[in-house]
Amino acid sequence: MRALLVAIVAVVLTPPFAAVVSIAAALGVPERPGGIYWWIPRAWTRALLWAGGVTVRVHGAERMGTGREPRIFASNHVSWYDVFVLAATLPRYAFVAKAELLRIPVFGAGARAVGTVPIERDNRKSAFASYEAAAKEVRAGRPIIVFPEGTRGRAYPLRPFKKGPFVLAIAAQVPVIPVVVYGTMAIMPKGAWRIRPGIVDLHLLDPVPTAGLTYDDRDALSATVHARMAEVLQREYGVEPAAPRAAPESTPQVTPSGSTAPDLRV
Repeated sequence: MRALLVAIVAVVLTPPFAAVVSIAAALGVPERPGGIYWWIPRAWTRALLWAGGVTVRVHGAERMGTGREPRIFASNHVSWYDVFVLAATLPRYAFVAKAELLRIPVFGAGARAVGTVPIERDNRKSAFASYEAAAKEVRAGRPIIVFPEGTRGRAYPLRPFKKGPFVLAIAAQVPVIPVVVYGTMAIMPKGAWRIRPGIVDLHLLDPVPTAGLTYDDRDALSATVHARMAEVLQREYGVEPAAPRAAPESTPQVTPSGSTAPDLRV
């Protein structure tokens, strides 16, 4: 029943909301605090939370900011409802998302209009360009949301993180806010279409600074964020960390200018 209600809400709201922001973007309507690019995504995702019977409890709301501070929110990811919870709660953001999602008719146009940055995960050159674009966005004051595990998981223990989000944070020289979302797996786990009502806890942790860090610090930054998130999952919910598994290192590529390009796999 909940899944049907969510589907109805999505079908009814997505076309007009996507059309409004797409037209606004085409007409050059500027972004401003509380403007159309802020409230439409929030209204859309809050409607989906309401339809799913989802209540969000925010821990560490003071770390959310006003939506004008340059920062990167790095979240765990086990359900589509992670996206809805974050989008409905944070005042302003842009997602770094799989490019195939932005190819969905109607939805994709709206997602681009509100600033979603598409990533071609299997194309390193394209991924590098996308992260360059995201770095410009965040330096200009737009917070970015990333899922460093890369895709949804089937259990709460954190999987190894991809390097791209942390290269992005270092390139932009902005802090990383570790985020833990817990409860969404019971609502809509990966691979399931049923939706059950429930409570989701959203933890915003202390920022991890990147000022002065270089590309060589990317692994240490990733490890720090991973450890802080894993500690909250274990302390608050009894989630034991997964057995450590070393992420494979790839051979650096050389750009046409002769410089070494960072590994931006996502």
